[in-house]
Amino acid sequence: ATLRASCNAVTNARPQPPFPAILIFGDSTADTGNNNYHSQAVFKAKHLPYGVDLPGHEANGRFSNGKLISDVIASKLNIKEFVPPFLQPNISDQDIVTGVCFASAGAGYDDRTSLSSKAIPVSKQPSMFKDYIARLKGIVGDKKAMEIINNALVVISAGSNDFIWNFYDIPTRRLEYPDI
Repeated sequence: ATLRASCNAVTNARPQPPFPAILIFGDSTADTGNNNYHSQAVFKAKHLPYGVDLPGHEANGRFSNGKLISDVIASKLNIKEFVPPFLQPNISDQDIVTGVCFASAGAGYDDRTSLSSKAIPVSKQPSMFKDYIARLKGIVGDKKAMEIINNALVVISAGSNDFIWNFYDIPTRRLEYPDI
């Protein structure tokens, strides 16, 4: 019986993830729900069809009917099944340790992009990251926190909003970038 139990344990074991955590920055292509907790955000994924293909079949802040690419990457690398939004009020210590998302739908590299959508601009997401670091240090200590951060997979997905809302919609903005 002991041999059978140990063989089952090996069979059911998940491979060690190549990264201790995943950290996501960007726009709606990566926002796993921060906008739902950001009171000023215009765009929120709180209604169907968002989330219909996820467990519970409910909208959960992802601008998708299922997983986002950040969730797929985290899952395939055995880091975690879903990357939670950093602004989620009840985020667990374990989720902090294995990584979170700072992205905000409607954000862009250009801060002007976020003005009309009231999204968290990409340039402001590092301040959320600083808050994350403080919480992570409180959970695992300074040394382990720096080890996690230095070895984390960082994913950045943004830019399309800059062209759609800023470059093409505001004619004078185009004059600032004549070579594009």
